[in-house]
Amino acid sequence: MTEDQNVRINRRTFLGYGIITAASCIIPGAARASVNNVLEPEKRICILNLHTKEDINIAYWKNGEYIPDALHQLDYIFRDHYNGSIQSIDPRLFDFLFSIQQEIQSSEPFHLISGYRSEKTNEWLRKQNRNVSRKSFHIRGKAADIRLPDHTLKILRATAYKLKGGGVGYYPKSNFVHVDVGRVRFWREDV
Repeated sequence: MTEDQNVRINRRTFLGYGIITAASCIIPGAARASVNNVLEPEKRICILNLHTKEDINIAYWKNGEYIPDALHQLDYIFRDHYNGSIQSIDPRLFDFLFSIQQEIQSSEPFHLISGYRSEKTNEWLRKQNRNVSRKSFHIRGKAADIRLPDHTLKILRATAYKLKGGGVGYYPKSNFVHVDVGRVRFWREDV
């Protein structure tokens, strides 16, 4: 490659970053995602399922694409631990968790309290606890109840809410934060 070609490539890259930067002034969330897609060659997530004691540390996204085998492995870790049923988890949930972990700069695995829930499990849980929603995002593979051992729930909640990746529920009495990839909203456990 000649020096002149290097200059053109560098200019294109520079212009690409300029466009992303300009877009961030107009659409901050979308621009941030675009910057992350350019700058992050790989997205890796580490999860410890507290009920099954299984853990996973896996790259689920690389070079601008989700890795199907990694997503299947994560679906398994996020399965309904009451009956073993598996549902495809919305990859945007992994992206939300990845963003939280990057923002907090945590090196610890997320502790997963609840990922996917079958309708039967969700209905049983609703009978046990009035805080369980009939139309839970857990049923659709779009939610996780989590904590990070090296950060307080308050920090985890504040970070998730700041990123505006979806719903954020704060459950200090139950010792977890709920995150989902529904519309942006915030609520707190009844105490």
